[in-house]
Amino acid sequence: MKQLLTQAIILSRTDYGEADRIITLLTPDYGKISLLAKGVRKIKSKLAGGIELFSVSQITFIQGRGAIGRLVSTRLEKHYGHIIQDIDRVQLGYELIKLLHKTTEDNPESEYFDLLWQTFEALDDQKINLLLIKVWFEAQLLKLSGQRPNLKTDTKGQALNIQQKYDFIVSSMMFDAQAGGSFGANSIKFLRILFGSTKPKLLSQISDLEQMLAICDPLMGTMLNSYVRV
Repeated sequence: MKQLLTQAIILSRTDYGEADRIITLLTPDYGKISLLAKGVRKIKSKLAGGIELFSVSQITFIQGRGAIGRLVSTRLEKHYGHIIQDIDRVQLGYELIKLLHKTTEDNPESEYFDLLWQTFEALDDQKINLLLIKVWFEAQLLKLSGQRPNLKTDTKGQALNIQQKYDFIVSSMMFDAQAGGSFGANSIKFLRILFGSTKPKLLSQISDLEQMLAICDPLMGTMLNSYVRV
C-alpha cells in the first residue's frame, strides 16, 4: 500500500493492547487522522521519539481500509520543551488542543494545523501571558469557523465611533450603542487586532493588555458557546 508523508501534531493518544497506541493527529495535508502505532510503548521503539505531545513531527503512514491507518515512521521536527516545565502552560495546552479537536471536522483546513503550531510557539515563550494566548486562540478559532464579529459598524449600520460606548449583541455579532456600555474605543481596537493576523508575542506589548483581556475574555467564551461546537 502507498506510504504517505506529512507533518503532524498529536491531538490524543490511547493505549491499545500490550504495547501499541492509537493516536489521533492533526496534519496540514490530510486533516485529522487516526493511526495505530505498533509497539510504540516498548522501550526501544523507533516510533516513540517522533510522537511526543507538544511537538511537530514528520510522519510516514499508510491509510487503512477503515477509520484507522498504520504509522510507519516518525521524525521529530520540534519539541516545545518549555511548555512541559510549567504546569499552567501544560494545562492550557491540553485545554486548547482538546478544544480544537472537539470543534473541527475530520478534514479541517491546513490553517487549523498552523493555528496549533503557532499556539505551541506562544506557550513555549514563558514571557507571554497565558490569558492572552487563550483569548488569541479563541479569536482565531472563531475566525476560522467563519464566526467573526462585526468590528466596523453597529446595529444601526453606523460606523463605530471612538467617542461612543457599546454593548455587544451576540445574536447579531454586532455592537449596540449604549451610554453605559462595556466596550469603548480601546477594547474595540484591541478586538480588531486580536481577530487580525498579529501573533501573541506582538500582542503582549500592548500597554493596557491586562485590562483589555479582562474585558474581552468573557466575550470570547460567549461567542464560542453560541456559535462553535464546544
